[in-house]
Amino acid sequence: MFDLASIQKSLREFGVDGWLLYDFRGSNLPARRILGLEDRPPGSRRFFYMIPAEGEPRKLVHAIEPRALEHLPGSKTIYMAWQDLEAGITALVSGRKRVAMEYAPNLSNPYVSKVDAGTIEFVRGLAVEVVSSGDLIQFFEATWDDRQWSLHQQAETGTTTAFDLAWRLIADRTRDGGSIRETEVQAAILEHFRKHGLTTYSPPNVSANAHSGDPHYEPKAGEDSAIQAGEFVLIDLWAKVDEPRAVYSDLTRVGFVGTSVPEKYETIFAVVAAARDAAIACVKDAYAAGRPLRGYEVDDAARKIIADAGYGKYYIHRTGHNIGQEVHGNGANMDDLETRDERLVLPRTCFSVEPGIYLPEFGVRSEVNVFVDGSGKVHVTGGLQPRVVPILA
Repeated sequence: MFDLASIQKSLREFGVDGWLLYDFRGSNLPARRILGLEDRPPGSRRFFYMIPAEGEPRKLVHAIEPRALEHLPGSKTIYMAWQDLEAGITALVSGRKRVAMEYAPNLSNPYVSKVDAGTIEFVRGLAVEVVSSGDLIQFFEATWDDRQWSLHQQAETGTTTAFDLAWRLIADRTRDGGSIRETEVQAAILEHFRKHGLTTYSPPNVSANAHSGDPHYEPKAGEDSAIQAGEFVLIDLWAKVDEPRAVYSDLTRVGFVGTSVPEKYETIFAVVAAARDAAIACVKDAYAAGRPLRGYEVDDAARKIIADAGYGKYYIHRTGHNIGQEVHGNGANMDDLETRDERLVLPRTCFSVEPGIYLPEFGVRSEVNVFVDGSGKVHVTGGLQPRVVPILA
């Protein structure tokens, strides 16, 4: 629900004079969500909505679609010709020094950069400093209420028990020289989710041996591998309670089909687990000290452990992503690899911590979820896997 008072309060806290929200044919999904337009068909003409830090919002809409923002508060200006559009934008930002838009400098954050360069250039040409709305977006898009935190914990029960089911199934089928295909384990996990009232947007990843070295491997019938004794297995799964506004639990664990785990797997896992724990400690330390924390800092903490152990070139994935109603949410990612995510790690947001080492013959990842509650307490969900699971033990 659009909450003008909360938005204006946040604008003042972030030190900006206004938030200029803009969309053209559905190009700016974050803006559409903030304005309550996500479930409405996009229009065919540009609109602008200026939310000032103080005072009444203002709308700028085209004559063909004059009711595009009718559900929102504020006065309305209708434009038709391009000259009217330019004059209208000029009036919207008049007297404002710093305006937030869905923009991120350079190549830093494609998740936020939704406004075209020409529009940014025009606003800047009016002697206005354009700043990123990334933290504003996540404040309204990525924060959880108490009900969502409860739903996440319910989902965690279903996702963690899915691992128990998967390990038992693999053990039962691989004893005495037997085997089971990756897609069979995948199907069993999906059935487990269904029985426990969970849903997911895509099937889990069950990856044996070299497949586990590909962070985004997806088993498919006819292309998947058979899992047998003596093989390494990575399972990455995600699900949420099947009800409106539910949020995801997203976890990864690894196992070895045998009674004891070879040293080469345990050695790599120990490095990954240390990186995972360093990332979590980074979050806890920052909140304990009352220090602002940015997503890239969490990635740096994990990446240093892996680089110092000599495996830096095999850490080809970011450390984590925001989690929300979509498994990849609209808040800060723990990333200083693919992007330098300078968004703040805000209270009431959740994210994955999932460092990994991806070698040609196998890959190790340990993934948990971290939720910072409204008081700044840091919760880790999903369980800290202490070692590679000996599946036949």
